[in-house]
Amino acid sequence: MAGDPLKILRSVYGYDAFRGQQEKIIRHVIEGNNAFVLMPTGGGKSLCYQIPALARPGMGLVISPLIALMLDQVTALGEAGVRAAALNSDLDGEARRALWRQIHAGELDLLYVAPETLMRDATLEGLRNVPLSLVAVDEAHCLSQWGHDFRPHYRALADLGQIFPATPRMALTATADTPTRAEIRSLLQIDEQDCFVAGFDRPNIRYTITEKADPRRQLLAFLNEHREESGIVYCLSKRKTEETAEWLGEQGYEAIAYHGGMDRAAREKAQHRFQREDGVVVVATIAFGMGIDKPDVRFVAHLDLPGSIEAYYQETGRAGRDGLPAEAMMLYGMGDVMQRNRFIEESDAPEARKHVERQKLDALLGLAETGHCRRKALLNYFDDDCEPCGNCDTCLNPPEMFDASIPAQMALSCMYRSGERFGQAHIIDILLGSRNEKVLANGHDKLSTYGIGKDYTRPIWRDILRQIIALRLIATDSAGHGGLHLTEKGVQFLKERPTLMLRKPRPKPVTNESAARSKRSALPEKHELVFQALREKRRQIAREQNIPPYVIFHDKVLIEMATTRPASRAELSRIAGIGETKLDRYGPAFLSVIAEHAAPVP
Repeated sequence: MAGDPLKILRSVYGYDAFRGQQEKIIRHVIEGNNAFVLMPTGGGKSLCYQIPALARPGMGLVISPLIALMLDQVTALGEAGVRAAALNSDLDGEARRALWRQIHAGELDLLYVAPETLMRDATLEGLRNVPLSLVAVDEAHCLSQWGHDFRPHYRALADLGQIFPATPRMALTATADTPTRAEIRSLLQIDEQDCFVAGFDRPNIRYTITEKADPRRQLLAFLNEHREESGIVYCLSKRKTEETAEWLGEQGYEAIAYHGGMDRAAREKAQHRFQREDGVVVVATIAFGMGIDKPDVRFVAHLDLPGSIEAYYQETGRAGRDGLPAEAMMLYGMGDVMQRNRFIEESDAPEARKHVERQKLDALLGLAETGHCRRKALLNYFDDDCEPCGNCDTCLNPPEMFDASIPAQMALSCMYRSGERFGQAHIIDILLGSRNEKVLANGHDKLSTYGIGKDYTRPIWRDILRQIIALRLIATDSAGHGGLHLTEKGVQFLKERPTLMLRKPRPKPVTNESAARSKRSALPEKHELVFQALREKRRQIAREQNIPPYVIFHDKVLIEMATTRPASRAELSRIAGIGETKLDRYGPAFLSVIAEHAAPVP
C-alpha cells in the first residue's frame, strides 16, 4: 500500500484530518528523515509510524517491548485492512517459517518485534535483504537508564543506525522528561531538528490525590462512581493485589488480580478478560499496563505511591485513551514515602542512579502535596505548561492555606533535640506530650519541645510532617527505618524562620461525586438505549471473532452512531473512525441495529 498520507488516513482509519503535529511528523518521515516523537497517550502516536510505513515502499519494522502490546496492535491493524504481523517467541516452528515467507515475499506492511528478538543474529540476517520503509522504536523511554522503565535489551538498539543506515529511524514515547529525551536521541542518533514534542496534557483525565485515611472505604467510594466501567487499581505488593481483588469481588465488582508472580497462563487469562469484557476491574502491580491498548479504561486508582511522576503519568495515562472523560485517584501516606525510600536505598543501583531516584520521589511528593493545580504541576515537571485546569481536586475544591511557620519550627526543633533518629509517630507523641513507654524511656518528656504541640491534633501533625517532607525540610533516614532528620534546607529554615504556608487538612477525604455524572458526557441520556444496543452488537461480533470489542469500534464511534442515527452506508462513512474495510465488514450489522431504533431523534 502506498500513497498520500491524507488518503491513507481516510481510507484505512476513517478520519478526515490529522491532529496536532501528526501530519508534520508523518510527512517528515515519508521524506526519509529520522524523528523523535513525544506525544501523550491517546494522541495518535501510532499513526505517526503506521502511515509512513504504508506510504513508503517496503515493510515497516516496529520494535515493541511486550508480546501482548504487539498482538493488540496487529489485531487492530488487521481489522482496518492493514497487513501486519508479530515476530515473537510464542510462534512455533511452522508459524515462524510461514511468517518469514511472508516477509521475504513482500506481503507485510508492518512487522512488530521485541528488541531481544530483533537483535539476534538469525533475525538480523533474515532481514538483511528485506526492503524496510522505516524502523520505529515504540515505548522508547525503555532505552534510557534515567527513564522509569529502563530495559537492558533496549540498549542494543543503539546500533540501529549502523545496522540499517539508509532507513529512517523513529523513537516514540508518551513519557520522557528532558534528560531522558536527550539520552534517547543520542543513543539512536536522532538530531535535535528531528525532534517533535507534542505536549503531555491529557485534559479528559480528572486527577485526585488524597491522604490515606481508610483506603478500602475511599476506594469503594471512588469505584461506586464507576459501576460497570473498566478500570485499573494499582497496588505495590502482589499480596495486596490478591487481597484487594478478592475483597472487591465480595463488594459485587468483577475484579481480577494481576502481578508478576502469577504464572503466564493466569496472567494471559486475566488480561484476556480485561480486554474482551466490559466492566472488569484489574487490581495489579506495575507488571500490568504497558501492554494494554484498551481505549475505554474509565479510571485508574493508586492505592500506594508510584515510583515517580513518569510512572504516575504513564499509569494514569492508561485511562481515557478514547478521549472520553476518565478519572485518576491516588491515595498515599507517610508509610508509602518510607517504603519508596527503602526501595531506593536497598537497591543495587549505583549512587548516581539512587540520587536521581531520590529526586524523582521528591518531585512526586511535591505533586502530591501541592495546593495548586495538579495538572499544571504535572506538566511543569515535563517542561510543559497549562492554565489551571478546572479538572483536578485542587481546582475543583481549592484547599485552604494557613501559616504553618510556628508548628513547622516546633516539629523541626523536636526532631533535632530528640537526636534526629525517630519516626513520625514518636515525634508527634513528644509534641502532644504523650507519656507512653518509649517517650519516657528515652527521657523525651524532659525536652523543651515536650507537649508544645497540643494545640494541634495527631492527624493535623501527620499532615504537617508529610508536607514539610515534600518541601524537603526533613527527610527519612537512608536505611529506610523511618527516622526523620533535618535537611540542609530544614536547618536553614530553623535559622531564618521564614513564613511557611501549608494546606489545611480536609475534614475528610474528597471524592468527586460529579465524576459519575461526567462520564460519557458526550452522550445525551436520550440516546442511551441505542448506544447500549450498539455495544451489545459489538460484544456479539467480538465474541464470534475472538477479538477485543474496541478493535471493531471505539465507544466514541458508537456514541456518534447513537447520536446521529445514520440510515445509509454513505451517512455511516462520515463518522470519524470508520475506514473502508470496517465499513464493508461491519456497516450492515450496525446500520441494522440503528434501523431497529429508528424513532425520530428529538
